[in-house]
Amino acid sequence: MNTVAATVHLPAPRLRQGLGDRLPQLGLLVVALLLVVGLLAPLASILAQAFRGDAGLAAFIAYLGSPALLGSLWNSLWVSLLVTAIVVPLAFTFAYALTRSCMPFKGLLRTVMLLPLLAPSLLSAISVIYWFGNQGIAKDFWLALGFDGIYGASGIVLAQCFATFPHVLMILVTALALADARLYEAADALGTSAVRKFFTVTLPGAKYGLVSAALVCFTLVITDFGIPKVVGGSFNVLATDVFKLVIGQQDFQRGAVVALLLLAPAVLSFGIDAAVQRRQSATLTARAVALVPRPRRGFDVAMTLYCGVVVALVLAMFGMAVFASFATFWPYNLAPSLNHYVAGLLDAGLGGAMLNSLKLAACTAVVGTLVVFMGAYLLEKTRGLGAVRPVLRLMATLPMAVPGLVLGLGYIFFFNAPGNPLNGLYQSLALMVLCTVVHFYTTGHITMVTALKSIDGEFESVSASLKVPLLTTLRRVTLPICLPALLDVSRYFFINAMTTISALVFLYAPDTRVASLAILNLDEAGDTGPAAAMAVLIAATSAVVTLLYLAVGKLVERRTQAWKAPAR
Repeated sequence: MNTVAATVHLPAPRLRQGLGDRLPQLGLLVVALLLVVGLLAPLASILAQAFRGDAGLAAFIAYLGSPALLGSLWNSLWVSLLVTAIVVPLAFTFAYALTRSCMPFKGLLRTVMLLPLLAPSLLSAISVIYWFGNQGIAKDFWLALGFDGIYGASGIVLAQCFATFPHVLMILVTALALADARLYEAADALGTSAVRKFFTVTLPGAKYGLVSAALVCFTLVITDFGIPKVVGGSFNVLATDVFKLVIGQQDFQRGAVVALLLLAPAVLSFGIDAAVQRRQSATLTARAVALVPRPRRGFDVAMTLYCGVVVALVLAMFGMAVFASFATFWPYNLAPSLNHYVAGLLDAGLGGAMLNSLKLAACTAVVGTLVVFMGAYLLEKTRGLGAVRPVLRLMATLPMAVPGLVLGLGYIFFFNAPGNPLNGLYQSLALMVLCTVVHFYTTGHITMVTALKSIDGEFESVSASLKVPLLTTLRRVTLPICLPALLDVSRYFFINAMTTISALVFLYAPDTRVASLAILNLDEAGDTGPAAAMAVLIAATSAVVTLLYLAVGKLVERRTQAWKAPAR
């Protein structure tokens, strides 16, 4: 009895937190540190540079009021608004045809419209020059429309419409695909006309998608650097002003001021979109009935003709770059040859640039996917560090509001600072990978969070009750279910790393130059043919990699997603 009593009164052993319990918290801190170094610190450096010196605030205000800056700001705003006003209605009609008509070849038409995503935005600018430039085959037609030439605002607007159309189309197709057939059945029962159904049912259901599409289009145009640089001529916009001030004049303080000004519309658009998304209510309930379009001969024919015209214009723009890249000597000898590819890859020594692009894209796809998955998984499926989590969520969504040009400029100020211990990374491929991962982080993060939220938290709870290690649950349950989303994120990082320009234009060295930036250098030197060849090579590489991802995705779906198939 005495022994038992003594045993009962002994103090309980103190539980220690094991390494396995601390690993998720350590991982969260690593992701947070990465975003602080790759995002917040460069942005803070831009702010410090803009107000540098004793009279920093006075110089900031004085430059904000300069006529040149106000002129560039006005040019950027009205061009962006005009492109948005053109693209959103055209893309909405195309998306409406894809989702609400019974026209043939929908899959093919949609695939063709996504082709511009595989190439740098410079490809559209180069195509515009070959169509309507000084030696363009349709120059007289362009002049007959009343334009003085393709260089300037008109060329920027035309090329931007081509470049932004697929981004807007994807958003609007998603918005229109989520429709409840019961609303249309009720409208038909009440004898509502087709026009009134469109304005009282279709548009209200897609209004949030329309707002998001318009804001995305506006932001893409106002922050784009490549197209204004190639076809802008003497028409100044904020993006080209930053490049001229930093690279041409070495005026870093004014460059930082313009960068802050360029950041403001993007942040404002992001804020408006976030507010709109919070007000969005579910368009599909558990009792909703999927809308299946019914054949209507006249409407289907009209939509087929419209989509056919739009696809023809896109193919004409995309095809012109391909044709010009093979033309022997434009416009005098149009016989096909590989001269421009030889001149670009061999004579100009750009084979190394293409290899650098592949290295950058591959590293970004691997590193970006790992970091995004780790951040999303630790936020959604683990506990602890409650104060860090909301900050990390905010930092994960912030890159969407930061233009690539602004981010790249911030990297100059932060990583090129002599006192920074990370100074050795400047102009290295590793820093370019970090910049690209951070630049495109938000979309990957949202994709992974969406996939992880679809997995019931009971998996982790049951695993914990059975004392199954977290890593085992991750390996056997979470990863197999999330593999399709992981492949989508990896492909997204790879394609964007191949085609991005603005985020890297300040960060490369001669031995780390990538193919998308080589296009810009070739165009500046007047070598438009080799520039077109490089753009086509990037697009072809992106297309091949996309097909490989799709093939791997099919294999993964067969092996890991069999549980989704209905029971027989």
